[in-house]
Amino acid sequence: MLTAKNVVQSLLILTTLQAAPAVLAQTPVPQHVLAQQAGGYHIQVGSVRVTSFTDGSVAQDLHKLLRRTTVAKTDALLDDNFQANPVEASINAFLIELPGHRVLVDTGAGELFGPGKGGRLIESLATEGIHPQDITDILLTHAHSDHAGGMVKEGKRVFTNATVYVGKPDVDFFFNNDNQRKTGYGANYFEVAQKTLKPYLDAGKVKPFSGTTEVLPGISATVHPGHTPGSAFYTLTSGGEKIVFVGDIIHVAAVQFPQPNITIEYDVNQDLAAKVRRDAFATFVKERDLIAAPHLPFPGFGHVAAQGQDSYRWVPVTYTNRAGN
Repeated sequence: MLTAKNVVQSLLILTTLQAAPAVLAQTPVPQHVLAQQAGGYHIQVGSVRVTSFTDGSVAQDLHKLLRRTTVAKTDALLDDNFQANPVEASINAFLIELPGHRVLVDTGAGELFGPGKGGRLIESLATEGIHPQDITDILLTHAHSDHAGGMVKEGKRVFTNATVYVGKPDVDFFFNNDNQRKTGYGANYFEVAQKTLKPYLDAGKVKPFSGTTEVLPGISATVHPGHTPGSAFYTLTSGGEKIVFVGDIIHVAAVQFPQPNITIEYDVNQDLAAKVRRDAFATFVKERDLIAAPHLPFPGFGHVAAQGQDSYRWVPVTYTNRAGN
């Protein structure tokens, strides 16, 4: 069984929230701006310790970002979960500790979102005595700013000893500006991917992969195109247990678990992104997989449960804070 131990509260720097439009008869639950203590949340997967670290959180205007829904539908789903638009999104990164390896799954936003909006990963790691030079490997779920942004500062590599694993289709897509003109996908996404990956490419520290492959002992990577062409899951197995790091198949728990066909502006291919989510949720329910999600409320560890035909709910791990068994 998976256990959780030695918990320190997350560091979340929240932005001011606005009240939702008067779409519902119910009164939205007040939301507050709070700064949290830095730290991490540990779980054990077989013999491997996995830690979620917060990079902070940001507010998202779902009325502008979500696709294949309406404002009224979105607000009704949010109200069912005592939330109102805009909704705070966590930015979680995950540390896997293997013999001879300290592996980060994603690196947060770094300085790309500006002050007070993410960029707290290095401070969170420091609470555990971990410094950028200690990281040996980075498993990038995809090349968006809130996942790759922490890899660089002022154009230089932050994790100077790390090898970066990333889906080859992301490198091929984002490093060809013709793809921006062909698809109409925002030019800023291409600029960010090139800015964050190029210093590592120039240093010979990037290992792109395709399909499914073992990238490190006990860790396999699988490309699931949709959110981006090279979006990837990483699966850690140890002692008969496993955890799947799912990247951005889910942004808004209150909306996309019950209605997995609802997509978001960030998806390169809306149809594929929705299909990946539906298929993955069904698999996670069947296999009872533990997953780690970068944008679900910190620490982002939990399970997916069915709640009807093609509808799901999030079950976070049980908070545990005691020594021993």
